[in-house]
Amino acid sequence: MLNCVRLRQPSPYLLLVLTTLFWSGNFVLGRAMHAVFTPFALSFWRWAVALLILLPFVGASLWMQRALLRRHWPILLLLSVLGVVNFNTLVYIGLQQTTATNALITLSVTPVLIVGLSFFLLRQTVTVWQAVGILVSLTGVLVIVGRGDIEVLLARQVNPGDLWALAAVFSWALYSVCLRWRPVGLEPLVFQATTMVFGIVILAPLYAWDVAQGHRIAVNFATVSSIGYLALFPSILAYIFWNRAVAELGANRTGQFLHLMPAFGAVLAMIFLGERLYPFHGVGIALIALGIWLATVYRRRAA
Repeated sequence: MLNCVRLRQPSPYLLLVLTTLFWSGNFVLGRAMHAVFTPFALSFWRWAVALLILLPFVGASLWMQRALLRRHWPILLLLSVLGVVNFNTLVYIGLQQTTATNALITLSVTPVLIVGLSFFLLRQTVTVWQAVGILVSLTGVLVIVGRGDIEVLLARQVNPGDLWALAAVFSWALYSVCLRWRPVGLEPLVFQATTMVFGIVILAPLYAWDVAQGHRIAVNFATVSSIGYLALFPSILAYIFWNRAVAELGANRTGQFLHLMPAFGAVLAMIFLGERLYPFHGVGIALIALGIWLATVYRRRAA
């Protein structure tokens, strides 16, 4: 008697670990190649190649859902600007001057920024503990941006790269809040491909201006493999893995895995970039984590 062997689906927890690892690699690679790619070039080629990879799998669905896309193009354009154009380009601009470690730790403040933006834009109730959590987490960011020295902040001697990274995080938090207006019924990969298309259209003239300034990219193994990694892993596979995990575990549980990114990023940055962790990083991470706990976990337990 023959037994049918069923292939086991990978655990959603494994998929989430891989997703955060891929996204952390985006920051580290962005820093490693900051002298080779300009931010506009890296953003443009990342999404252009990702779209070329994705189109054979999603082309038919794009055509079938074209009426839905036409009806909701304004919100899709906004989400593309916030999540595809702004976030990644601002991260790459920041990584021209700051470390991957700083940028990744700054990213971890996203959950509390979402809470704050939800209050201002959606009038969602903010409890006292949420407000305290927001303040504590933002204090942690200030510790990192100021390198643990209040005089750095007072003298406005902040690394501009840290501010660009913070602007990128703000854009991602705003993108996350605006996702509530994502068109109902739009397939996930169709949504992904559509925002890529909008993003490439916006980035194309910026990249053209970049080229007109004399910036050129040498075609070699390092540049091609870098674009290949960014296009396939953080742009496509991570998105697919994330959505399947959300479907199985729910958004609240999956969202907590984003806190793995500073840990993964710090290790990768130490291995590949020779970056170091300093005491102020530890203080900043602790304050951000405490703020997130107060704004999310403690609020639920106290309710």
